[in-house]
Amino acid sequence: MSFSNDVKSEIACTVTDSDKKFACLYGMIIFCKQYTRDTICLQTESDVVARLFPQLMSEVFHDAIHIEKEMLQRKNKTALYSFQINGQELVSRVSSMMKINPDKREIDIKNIDNNNLANFLAGVFLSCGSVTNPNNEYHLEFVVATGQLYSDLSLMLGSIGLEGKKVIRKNSHILYFKESENIEDILTFMGAQQSTLELINVKILKDVRNRVNRISNCDLANCNKTIEAALKQKMDIELIASSCGLDSLPVTLQEIAAARINHPELSLKELGEILDPPIGRSGVNHRLKRITKIADELRQKNQK
Repeated sequence: MSFSNDVKSEIACTVTDSDKKFACLYGMIIFCKQYTRDTICLQTESDVVARLFPQLMSEVFHDAIHIEKEMLQRKNKTALYSFQINGQELVSRVSSMMKINPDKREIDIKNIDNNNLANFLAGVFLSCGSVTNPNNEYHLEFVVATGQLYSDLSLMLGSIGLEGKKVIRKNSHILYFKESENIEDILTFMGAQQSTLELINVKILKDVRNRVNRISNCDLANCNKTIEAALKQKMDIELIASSCGLDSLPVTLQEIAAARINHPELSLKELGEILDPPIGRSGVNHRLKRITKIADELRQKNQK
């Protein structure tokens, strides 16, 4: 399974109650491949989307909408699922409930409760989004059918601090992100926290390896220890954050925890130098050992 499909599988699990289902389905339908007065067509290569779309249609419309499903096999042997709603009467029924104008598709913000904006964006991603395996590159994109929808989506993401870039590809408007921090924020906002952690872990390994490669006289064994130690410290900090919150720590430990998360590539000496006021290597080591002890106590407590 691809990383993109893993993300879609994870966010599909967040669509639980009726409001979330409506918001997610609204995002999927309005950003589908084709929407006219006669036909609505959603196409996907994702097994997750192929299962979720008819399920949401059935639950939101109570089986009142007939969907024609077709599975095509491409030359590379991947499956392409196509879902079509045909006929003016059925399309009109969908358009009426979803408040979509077939002649000018645009996001109706009144259709999205503030609490369900994340599920709407999840639906958009399920319908026209993809994300590359972070081991290869950082790239997340939405393939949008119309310029109006591109503008609406761009403004919506911009309102939460996410500024993407645009390119035209095969008559589609592509809104894409290449900064890992933006991709992390989008995945987290849509409910794919586990995928976000996977991306962060990949980035940490890349950052550490790149730094190691730049240090020509670094002993390989010591470098491996540095990587393992940094990852172990990060895991300890994440455990504390998820169990009782970093604000439960003394201020000095909060500072070193933030420094380690933000700068996983730095040595203990370099970590101490970026603190205010700076501290020595032994001071950093002492604080990180206190964090490890707290994390170990939490692990023992969780095992009981």
